[in-house]
Amino acid sequence: MNLTIIGTGYVGLVSGTCFAEMGNRVTCIDVDEKKITNLKNGIIPIYEPGLEAMVERNIANKTLHFSTKLAENLDKCDIAFIAVGTPMGEDGSADLKYVLQVAKEIGQHMQHSLVIVDKSTVPVGTADKVRETVQKELDSRNADIDFHVVSNPEFLKEGDAINDFMKPDRVVVGSDHEESTKKMRNLYSPFFRSSTDRLITMDVRSAEMTKYVANAMLATKISFMNEISNICELVGADVNKVRVGIGSDSRIGYSFIYPGSGYGGSCFPKDVKALKKTAQEHGYSARIIGAVEDVNDDQKFVIAKKVVNRFGEDLKGKTFAVWGLAFKPQTDDMREAPAIYIIKDLVERGASIQAYDPKAMGEAQEFYLKDVPNVSYCNSKYETLHGADAMILLTEWKEFRAPDFEELKQQLNEPIIFDGRNQYDDQTLEELGFEYFQIGKK
Repeated sequence: MNLTIIGTGYVGLVSGTCFAEMGNRVTCIDVDEKKITNLKNGIIPIYEPGLEAMVERNIANKTLHFSTKLAENLDKCDIAFIAVGTPMGEDGSADLKYVLQVAKEIGQHMQHSLVIVDKSTVPVGTADKVRETVQKELDSRNADIDFHVVSNPEFLKEGDAINDFMKPDRVVVGSDHEESTKKMRNLYSPFFRSSTDRLITMDVRSAEMTKYVANAMLATKISFMNEISNICELVGADVNKVRVGIGSDSRIGYSFIYPGSGYGGSCFPKDVKALKKTAQEHGYSARIIGAVEDVNDDQKFVIAKKVVNRFGEDLKGKTFAVWGLAFKPQTDDMREAPAIYIIKDLVERGASIQAYDPKAMGEAQEFYLKDVPNVSYCNSKYETLHGADAMILLTEWKEFRAPDFEELKQQLNEPIIFDGRNQYDDQTLEELGFEYFQIGKK
């Protein structure tokens, strides 16, 4: 098929590249000329394992193209995907200005029947707004062109997005038009030839809702476990053992019940707020979802509080080695990362930070910690330890899992570790002479 993907952010670029990998002719559109020029030259704006090689391969195979010109690419397009950003508005709702601008441009330029797919994460009812926007532009042109709007939410995990797209556990298609549903089924069938029941069809509004509910459910599991970890500390229980005890129940499972410093990233914080706002707009107070958000906001400061409890409110003259800045491993994404809040809190108390992350230091320096003083960036995890009073682990990158603890003891002023991901064995570290502070255990 000939596909046009409008938006070359995380969702658009991954989706377009994976569709091209299956032999479709894909053109990714973006208004950012520099970004498009870079993409044509194989320069990828995000870090995602496997993506760069796949982009280069499909550019060479001429299945993947990049352009700033939407009008000329709609002419030869079977399906147009809207994959632009839906940033969070000041009131917590999803801002649809980019989605509706794209819908307007499609209506202005489309010349033949088209399936228009909402791939962006959008609130319930967005397909109706897209449909109205496109139709308004067609009416102004006196153009009688048939089109249908479909919802096809993405369920990609940053750091494993290629695998998620190429081997999906499910594809959700919301459509009220049989031929459009058939076209979407044909598009996705190469991705699950051995199990066609993984394509789930439903009405448009249910598909839009499914994306928000999925992320809210996962965020709920995280916040629930983090709240349990706080209770465990108060009563003298070990949340690590509690996690194993409940995770062995098949009704609960082990996914998303690891205690930590709170969730971050581009999806969970934004989507939880948007779902809560949607409920409010319909006169309903989403109490559980509100609590999920509140617990997560507090959890981001738990490690900082442990540092203060150990070293005191005044941290002037103290230096801390920070391992990990991204909100999770295998990405350079720092949006709403706990590291931002923890580092700012410690610096405000007078501390200096020596930080290392395998991929996210550029993001930290250019955006998220740009104006934060007393933060330096190191070339390796061990370099951060020189002259530091303690090490703080915030992202569970693989290279942090089995460090040389003797090296840590030699380099740190005192053998102290604050673990925001409960990655190490407390008994082992205590035997080695470390003070070891975890989430959910005294």
